[in-house]
Amino acid sequence: MNATHTTELMNTLGRQAKAASALMAKASAATKLKALRGLAALLRANVAPLQLENAKDLERARAAGLAEPMVDRLKLTPQVIETCAQGCEQLAAMPDIIGEISGLKQMPSGIRVGQMRVPIGVFGMIYESRPNVTIEAASLSIKSGNAAILRGGSEAIDSNRALSRLVQQALTEAGLPLEAVQLVPTTDRAAVGQLITMPQYVDVIIPRGGKGLIERISAEAKVPVIKHLDGNCHTYVDDPCDVAMAVKVADNAKTQKYSPCNATESLLVARGVAAEFLPQMGAIYAAKGVEMRCCPEARAALSAVAGAQLKDATEQDWSEEYLAPVISVKVVEGLDEAIAHINRYSSHHTEAIITRDHMHAQRFLREVDSSSVMVNASTRFADGFEYGLGAEIGISTDKFHARGPVGVEGLTSLKYVVLGEGETRT
Repeated sequence: MNATHTTELMNTLGRQAKAASALMAKASAATKLKALRGLAALLRANVAPLQLENAKDLERARAAGLAEPMVDRLKLTPQVIETCAQGCEQLAAMPDIIGEISGLKQMPSGIRVGQMRVPIGVFGMIYESRPNVTIEAASLSIKSGNAAILRGGSEAIDSNRALSRLVQQALTEAGLPLEAVQLVPTTDRAAVGQLITMPQYVDVIIPRGGKGLIERISAEAKVPVIKHLDGNCHTYVDDPCDVAMAVKVADNAKTQKYSPCNATESLLVARGVAAEFLPQMGAIYAAKGVEMRCCPEARAALSAVAGAQLKDATEQDWSEEYLAPVISVKVVEGLDEAIAHINRYSSHHTEAIITRDHMHAQRFLREVDSSSVMVNASTRFADGFEYGLGAEIGISTDKFHARGPVGVEGLTSLKYVVLGEGETRT
């Protein structure tokens, strides 16, 4: 597609989304409920056709030599489709927050002032690999009363087209505008550049993918971006702690799955518990093939662990998001050093403390500057589904209105409303 055609296409999608967003903003809760339940039913009724389209993407990916873990992310298995359908139903069952007025206060002048929850308008979503994101984004868009322009990865184009047709069918059958959720139909990379520079149509951009994609979009966008660049998450094992609990949680936080952004990449251990905790933890990591990149003190504590893959940590390791069976390990004096280390090196995604000391837990919650902070729990819980948001459109490490997993509320804004009975200002 030439540049002129791409520009025309994106302007058309933008205009249509803007018009649709006005209709979505005033759609009733019942209408949105019908669309979400209808989409769930359509997904379940179309498993075989969806898999046929998905097979085209998988064949292309393998022919292009895509690594098998990447191919795996492209798969629309019956289980993945069922999870998407359940996500739609969960969102449908949640209260509709659009139009809610909160914090209404009576002023001395007689007026009452509050804030109303409203949709953002139009969001653009740019994502790679996983076609299920098409349904997550579409369902959140419907529930939050927004319009969405979706740009999936070229490797999943057939799957995404098939899914978006079902979304538009569900919208139409519920009496909502089919342009409320539009998929960019071209794989032309120029479409992304156009989408992120259309503030006249698009209110916010949400990139979901590798660090390179997100850095490019953050640098070039002329529209606000909800983003996280990487997930260098920490688990800090405090003194005092329940060592058995610490081993269990730190194991899950690292090894339950290596590729997500909420997996722990750095393990900090208080000096007072290091001699007891590290050999036990090291034995589990060694058995699972996890390489440990250690400070000198941690390496000494782990040196007797049979089969342990130990390396000396470099300065870069403290900032690294591995997304692999590798973890950095550092012994710290205690809570103060742990908090200082995390605030210096973390990507402000998710951090956890394992402790028996209530005051330490409270300080960690207050002083650690990340979008999710946990006490005695695995960092792997940092997820919209696990937080009861129904679904998430991504995780934000920014500090404006959306921070942490972004669900329906993150796709809305607040406007002030004033209720009066003829008051005038003196």
